[in-house]
Amino acid sequence: MTNTTINTLQTTQLNKTFYDRQLLESARTRFVHAKFGQMRPIPRNSGKRVEFRRWNLFDANAAMKALEEGVTPSGQSLSQSNVEALVSQYGAYVEVSDLLDMTGYDQVITESAELLGEQLGTVVEWVTRDAMNAGNNVQRAGGKTTRAALTADDKLTVDEIRKAVRTLKRAKARPFCEDERKPHFICICSPDATYDLQNDALWQDVSKYSNAEAIYSGEIGRLFGVVFVESTEAKVFRQSVWNKVSEATSSSASFVLKNAPTEAEAAYLSREDNPIRIGEASYTIAGFDPSSNTVTLKETASLAADAIVYSEDAGALDSETKTAMDVHSTLIFGKDAYGVVDVAGSGALQIIIKPHGSAGTQDPLDQRATVGAKVAAYTAVILNELWLLRIEHAVSA
Repeated sequence: MTNTTINTLQTTQLNKTFYDRQLLESARTRFVHAKFGQMRPIPRNSGKRVEFRRWNLFDANAAMKALEEGVTPSGQSLSQSNVEALVSQYGAYVEVSDLLDMTGYDQVITESAELLGEQLGTVVEWVTRDAMNAGNNVQRAGGKTTRAALTADDKLTVDEIRKAVRTLKRAKARPFCEDERKPHFICICSPDATYDLQNDALWQDVSKYSNAEAIYSGEIGRLFGVVFVESTEAKVFRQSVWNKVSEATSSSASFVLKNAPTEAEAAYLSREDNPIRIGEASYTIAGFDPSSNTVTLKETASLAADAIVYSEDAGALDSETKTAMDVHSTLIFGKDAYGVVDVAGSGALQIIIKPHGSAGTQDPLDQRATVGAKVAAYTAVILNELWLLRIEHAVSA
């Protein structure tokens, strides 16, 4: 009699390389932010840290002196700045029943690897995107000085791109020059952002490039020496908190939210010292109890029932509803502006298969198997703040 569990185990081990490749290729389809950074493998026995290297530019003034015949000038030494970052693990898995084992186990693993790859690829994208958007080199459309001042009229324009290019050039940001392409900066933006640019006469659509040249996956066009790559995962700054006071309070430092908070609301309210508005007054958060939806303030307040509780971390507010406009982020950067872990080269992305019969007494009837995927170590970090510029802007409805 054939032992199905043993055969499944043997088949799984023989095909693991194929499944790993399937997982990686599926994850790569989600990479946009994650593919343009300086890549570093995870060194063995390096703990939870990875080190990125940033070479310091030579001072041009040091080479301004004319050479003297027969005299060897003083040499220069390479110098570098090292940036360390903590890595984290991410993972997910699915359970597979024994019925599926009899109806096509390998097919189930293949499809699971594809879905898990897309899922973890998106996670890697989000981690990278959020790290890139944490920088302080910001340009706001329309000359606005704060995010909350942005209105629906402050859209991404050709002039905003020109300003961004000027800023990067002044900072001596290093352009990309791979694949014999002309030197260029890269822009990662949302489809909503490019919609507002593509009607301009200066826009060069990728389909109309005059010379056959290598293009990036997702590349849609170029403008002023900037290559545009579209991403559906581009950052959007949305209002974190919009809720109401459940019951009126009198000279109290705490109140209960009327509606169950969203994940974003709970995260914002859990950060001490975050500012919060209630009605027309401003307060400071002291704490949040998710079990009772109670917000504690650092000030006492007398609040009316149904008073609107809201944050001002997005665009302009509607004067009546206190809802805020979404603000979109468009990133323009040079080479080595940020660093990422090389997920492919370092083997950081792994598929983990536990066949039926591998769980011992936890699965006495060999009914369950699992297919999991793990990013063993990943991080992203800005290496040169001045070489990565974030444009914050509105988009057309």
